Amino acid sequence: MADTDIDTETPLRPLSGFQQSMIALASIAMGAGMTINFVVVAPLARKAGLLEIQVAGILTLSAAIYALMIPQWGRWANQFGRKRVMVFSLFAMGLTNMAFLFALSAALAGALTGLTMFFTLVFVRIWFGLLSPGLQPASMAAMTDATTAKTRAGGLGMLGAAMSIGSILGPAGATVLAPFGALMPLWGSIVLCITCGVMIGFALPPTRKTARESKRPQPLAMRDPRVLPHLVFLFTYFVAVGMIQQTLGWFIEDRYSLGEEQVVLFTGIAFACLAVMMVIIQFGYVAPFKPDPRKMLPVGLLLVAIGYILANVLQPFWMLCIAFLVVGAGAALTVPAANALGSLSVERHEQGSAAALLAAAPPSGFIFGPLIGATLYSVAAPLPFFVSAAVMFALAAYALVVTAKKPLAGGN
Repeated sequence: MADTDIDTETPLRPLSGFQQSMIALASIAMGAGMTINFVVVAPLARKAGLLEIQVAGILTLSAAIYALMIPQWGRWANQFGRKRVMVFSLFAMGLTNMAFLFALSAALAGALTGLTMFFTLVFVRIWFGLLSPGLQPASMAAMTDATTAKTRAGGLGMLGAAMSIGSILGPAGATVLAPFGALMPLWGSIVLCITCGVMIGFALPPTRKTARESKRPQPLAMRDPRVLPHLVFLFTYFVAVGMIQQTLGWFIEDRYSLGEEQVVLFTGIAFACLAVMMVIIQFGYVAPFKPDPRKMLPVGLLLVAIGYILANVLQPFWMLCIAFLVVGAGAALTVPAANALGSLSVERHEQGSAAALLAAAPPSGFIFGPLIGATLYSVAAPLPFFVSAAVMFALAAYALVVTAKKPLAGGN
């Protein structure tokens, strides 16, 4: 396509800046609702009598179902409308998290014990994986329709960054709500998801049926050689991140000998440091300056690896918080760069399909990361940090040797 064609291209279904911001806010709420469980559920379920591997198993099963359901929800989004699926998904996340909260409260009160407690928590969490995955494919498709070749990478990158920021802001929000009760952070995420569902319902235009004769991009195959390396890269990254998010609460609880509410508070503070730095770097550097993602990626990965090592070897809690500031800076560079590179690896009309494939990487990574992290932690508490750092160093080396030398296709 000639540059003049790209310049004059108009979006298929344009959205205002405010409407696009509402979709990004919904992605933040979704990320928060998914990951706040690592701060709240991990330590509290252990106190209720579950083993570390059982806690990880519950969260891993729901993540597996979530990842497997993303393609189906993408098809339903095309069939029933992106807005409807986004609203349903946000309400489903809020309500299934509410059901899980009630089950966990019953377990902590002693009303549920042993295998009854375990299978009740499993059953409730399965519905989270079945009903809530629609936001990612629906929002990616809506953003693809609302952007042009010149703005598509930025729009899709914004959604990926919003999801990542939400995945950190959720645990960080525990810092504010934990003093009111160990389960209050879960209530906060429930209210946020439902509120965003209402806002999306009012903010976005009514669903329009796609004309039968209009052509929409065909879904990309997962084995497409252009996207597969980026998908594997992001999957590996989120496996390593999942190891830390699953075990950080236990690490802080055991290292500093904290009580029930204190461990939620201290874990939330560590994640808050990460979140604050992510927001500063994303909106103070990445968004305004739009640096080359090929240069951002290895730098971000090296910062994440260094931060994990520092968190492990530096004993005082305030130094652990500094380490997570470093991790946050690295994550703010890594995730948008990796998503942008993946979407730019295909032709312009295929970028929405590529983004939908890449959206499966975080939940897929969380299928394995928590289980691996819990297993490593049961052997030795520092192992998840060292193994995750080693993975980040390996990815940084790949980014320097391979990714940095690839041309950006996107505008073809």
